[in-house]
Amino acid sequence: MKQSTHRNIVILGDGDYPAAPYPLGLLETADTVICCDGSVVKLLSHGKRPDYIVGDMDTLEARYQREFSDIIRRDADQEHNDQTKSFHFALTLKPERISILGATGGREDHTLGNISLLIDYARNEYCRKHPCTVEIVTDHGVFTPYFDSVTLSGKKGEQVSIFAFDPSLNIKSTGLKYPTDRVVFDLWWKATLNEVTGDSFRLEFNHPSAVLLFRNY
Repeated sequence: MKQSTHRNIVILGDGDYPAAPYPLGLLETADTVICCDGSVVKLLSHGKRPDYIVGDMDTLEARYQREFSDIIRRDADQEHNDQTKSFHFALTLKPERISILGATGGREDHTLGNISLLIDYARNEYCRKHPCTVEIVTDHGVFTPYFDSVTLSGKKGEQVSIFAFDPSLNIKSTGLKYPTDRVVFDLWWKATLNEVTGDSFRLEFNHPSAVLLFRNY
């Protein structure tokens, strides 16, 4: 059933179905739930129904395609995966927040690809012009993209990993256990497994660049 508001949208991928309280809470309270193709079967098995199903329908049985024909948004484009198709459809609903669940699990190349796509999503014209947060939420934490210096609230002992893809980027951190100002971001592991020391932390970029931040619950 379509919702009258779409401020908080959950996109459910066909990876691991969420089990932790936080992502399950997002799924429960979302204004709109968009399933990536075959992930609708997992949603139905947990007693929930989608608002939309997006994808090329290559993994969705014909009986489900008939049952949900009115909410299916078929997209046969082979240049983008179903997560990206669902994201682009979600933008047509004018959201303020898009939380992607089920993006991880299964094949590791799919997991890495899905996470890295967050950078492209956040660069989308709609997200740049409107206050729209895009995130991937797992059973362990949240991936969020950033493009410039940022101060964030935190909790002492919270685990933080920084993933950047620009060797010319320097990030000076305050409020983290391990300084990052000497890190060269040429490999993914370089600034992982850090820890918040107080109730906030700051990342000071020497120039704008794409960064993915992972924070555990």
